[in-house]
Amino acid sequence: MSEKPTVLFVCVHNAGRSQMAAGYLQHLAGDRVEVLSAGSEPKDQINPVAVAVMAEEGIDIAGGTPKLLTVDAVRESDVVITMGCGDACPIFPGKRYEDWLLDDPAGQGIESVRPIRDEIRSRVEALIAELLPAGRAA
Repeated sequence: MSEKPTVLFVCVHNAGRSQMAAGYLQHLAGDRVEVLSAGSEPKDQINPVAVAVMAEEGIDIAGGTPKLLTVDAVRESDVVITMGCGDACPIFPGKRYEDWLLDDPAGQGIESVRPIRDEIRSRVEALIAELLPAGRAA
């Protein structure tokens, strides 16, 4: 793994879970980690409920745009975290892959999305602890 690891978060629409995870990792790790997110079937915009629950945490993900998952994005990443994209994510030898089983916030109200957000935060915090040497974590 490189000095500055690259993490790619992937979900189907790249509008909720992967955007929240990317927002947390960028916020908590800053410039010590390169953060990417993409989807196998990206939507036109980020889920407004995901934007709202992240704003409650002081993290603005409203400016993001769902992006299409590319082979290049996977190739340049050290860690690929999928969230329900199944076989749509290409596999490259030597990469670290994790599949986070999380409810999809699509179509859910803010009360239902908050626990998803909180679970994502705890997983991102654990990921930071693993990726960054002690004393460098935020």
